[in-house]
Amino acid sequence: MAHTSAAPAPLSSPAVTKLPIRAILPWAAFFGLLMLVLLYFVGAEQGATSLLSGAGVHEWVHDGRHLLGFPCH
Repeated sequence: MAHTSAAPAPLSSPAVTKLPIRAILPWAAFFGLLMLVLLYFVGAEQGATSLLSGAGVHEWVHDGRHLLGFPCH
């Protein structure tokens, strides 16, 4: 009885599609702007720089403000 071993099939690399920078740039700019607005509301929406009257925004982001190290009182 002869033992023969078959050579394993070569692994094919997955097809990699490259995204053009023109497809990524608008989304990166959108999410960057969204993060800046979020950072403003968490970090600075209070007191003299307040865009909205009342303390509603402050109360909604109060714990996040402390978690990120922003003082608020």
